[in-house]
Amino acid sequence: MTAESGIGASVRRKEDRRFITGNGRYTDDLNRPGQTYAFFVRSPHAHARIKRVDTAKAAKMPGVVAVFTGKDVADSKVGGLICGWLIKSKDGSPHKAPPHPIIALDTVRHVGDQVAVVIGETLSQARDAAEQVQVDYEVLPAVIDPKDAAAKGAAQVHADAPGNLCYDWELGDKAATEAAFAKAHHVAKLDLVNNRLIPNAMEPRAAVAEYDFGTDSYTVWSTSQNPHVLKLLLCAFVLQVPEHKMRVIAPDVGGGFGSKIFNYPEETVCTWASKQIRRPVKWTAERSESFLTDAHGRDHVTHVELALDKDGKFLAMRVDTYANLGAYLSTFATSVPTYLYAPLLAGPYTTPQLYIEVKGVFTHTTPVDAYRGAGRPEATYLLERIVETAAREMKIDPAELRRRNFIPPDAFPYQTPVIQQYDIGNYHASLDKALEMIDYKGFPARRAQSEKKGKRRGIGFSSYIEACGIAPSAAVGALGGGVGLWESGQVRFNPTGSVTIHTGSHSHGQGHETTFAQIVADKLGVPIENIEVVHGDTDKTAFGMGTYGSRSLAVGGSAIVKACDKIVAKAKKIAAHMLEAAVEDIEHERGVFKVSGTDKSVNIAQIAFSAYVPHNYPADVEPGLDETAFYDPLNFSFPAGTHICEVEVDPDTGIVEIAKWVAVDDFGTVINPMVVEGQVHGGIAQGVGQALLETCVYDKQSGQLLTGSYMDYCMPRADNLPSFEVGMTTTPSPLNPLGVKGCGEAGAIAAPPALINAVTDALGIKHLDMPASPEKVWRAAQASRPRMAAE
Repeated sequence: MTAESGIGASVRRKEDRRFITGNGRYTDDLNRPGQTYAFFVRSPHAHARIKRVDTAKAAKMPGVVAVFTGKDVADSKVGGLICGWLIKSKDGSPHKAPPHPIIALDTVRHVGDQVAVVIGETLSQARDAAEQVQVDYEVLPAVIDPKDAAAKGAAQVHADAPGNLCYDWELGDKAATEAAFAKAHHVAKLDLVNNRLIPNAMEPRAAVAEYDFGTDSYTVWSTSQNPHVLKLLLCAFVLQVPEHKMRVIAPDVGGGFGSKIFNYPEETVCTWASKQIRRPVKWTAERSESFLTDAHGRDHVTHVELALDKDGKFLAMRVDTYANLGAYLSTFATSVPTYLYAPLLAGPYTTPQLYIEVKGVFTHTTPVDAYRGAGRPEATYLLERIVETAAREMKIDPAELRRRNFIPPDAFPYQTPVIQQYDIGNYHASLDKALEMIDYKGFPARRAQSEKKGKRRGIGFSSYIEACGIAPSAAVGALGGGVGLWESGQVRFNPTGSVTIHTGSHSHGQGHETTFAQIVADKLGVPIENIEVVHGDTDKTAFGMGTYGSRSLAVGGSAIVKACDKIVAKAKKIAAHMLEAAVEDIEHERGVFKVSGTDKSVNIAQIAFSAYVPHNYPADVEPGLDETAFYDPLNFSFPAGTHICEVEVDPDTGIVEIAKWVAVDDFGTVINPMVVEGQVHGGIAQGVGQALLETCVYDKQSGQLLTGSYMDYCMPRADNLPSFEVGMTTTPSPLNPLGVKGCGEAGAIAAPPALINAVTDALGIKHLDMPASPEKVWRAAQASRPRMAAE
């Protein structure tokens, strides 16, 4: 092993060979003997009572194996989907959790809701038969906007959630916050919308389910980010199957961004149906189905106020948010606008008091859950927009206002007023480096040059902090989380010295097969080409919690480190026997075990061989070299940084061009700089998509999805993005053995406020809701022209 393949090396991703040569193996690539195909009949209405479902004609169509309705599912005593995080309202009552059937029984609650499923010999036959299923609907009023849904007299989504309220939740000290506001020199106020997004992973969701009658067991292949949790939910809550009778495999997965964390109706129906017909059932979403049924993200309506003293020091902030949860509660929906959102509103600042109120509201729309960042982008957008607003109103340079309020480097660990205790950071260093990289001092000259061309140039800041690697399990449980949030790792030596790593994390674009191998190469001195990473199969890996919340390296990587530590401890005993020395005299460095003060040594490959061929072996040591560890962090990790965006706006067309983008992030110890930079680039691209282009729109009267295809939902393209300049500062986390912090979501968190701050700066306006589309920007530019001319 050389330093070129260990921690800190920009090793090319090992997994990319199969992907770029077309040899990836995705769920839709899999076909089982005797396989059938599922096609779902979906509601064309946002809200309707199901009066009758007639499947007789469909059942007689060529190639039809079976047709199932909600009644068939209910008669089989199949449970509904659950939400795994309990939130309590201000009065202490638990959140409302209406039933979420896998096929609607008597009422549909959003366009795309499942009404029936047709199983056919071929996909075409199933699709043709589905068109013959006759459903008689009584159309009912629908409500789309969360504030409208919470209003008196709004159409009700669920009878057992009066006023469409799932919860009315709070965090912080209201009285202390009000007292701080009473002393304020200035109060900045802002009303904003965090627009709804549709995830659009490259690979659509898919499932293949097979039932084995002989063993009474199931195998499910799924596009899942956390196969072990999917197995748990299917077994314990929906199908009531013993866990040893279920195997879930998530093969290569083409992106997830959070949308593949959850337990969905389609994979559940396929699993149940495979037993009913005793044949494998396959389903792959069409892209139009993905738009309708993949869990959406964001969708907050918020009023925020920030109190400052005469010197610009933050005194307090209060926030009132309406969070759209959609028609049903998705797996972790309740936590995203509460514990993954409100505690991050402290940001990197010393604000003494915060008070946050969140109303989680049901609407007749697709369920809303975690999407890249999950609550953290919503918090950062709100916070950095109000900070920018305050800076402009008080005529303080926005960089200076942030600097005055940053937590100082010597104040860590730092306890915020809203739950979190930050471990370490240096926010000043990130800001200073970003200012230098973007040449902040030269901005006035660049603005003047733009004005000569008839353009408007603006600059926007975003100083963010996020919480990654959700933990510890006990704390999460106390806050309502229904699962533990540790991770497992197994390091198994083969007799010839190669290594297989088994991880409970799942890779769907993150590069685990490379970075996890780098950790073992660094710790144990094994050549990286001799290390294989296995993930995504519940029969091959120890129970694990999957990948989301930028947790894989901080939690999953740390579990692998702990397993390596066990390997080293055992290897020292074997080496001591081989070298005829005391165990305490054995030193280890990157796979070489030597007797202290001598040149006597053995390497890890020799030890592994001895462990499996124990002819000359210590009597009190078990054969084999295979260790498993579970790691439950003491706290979150807290990556942070500053992004600065510079834009040029054409007031005659409304087109926004990103002239320059600088991102300076602190991710602690970096395992693979190339992989990290790629994650930052991807995150910024998604953040730019939200800020400039993407938005999910429903018709407010009918509840029809108006942005149900790429003709209407605009995704970012290469020509929408600049060449990003990425820099890093480093404060290794003291809370995990690698010193790492998550990096996968930072770009999506930091980007939207940086861009909107830049656009509003260019136009000289207070606010513009995302996305800053050409039409919206053009209208704002025309409205601001008289004011700017007067200035």
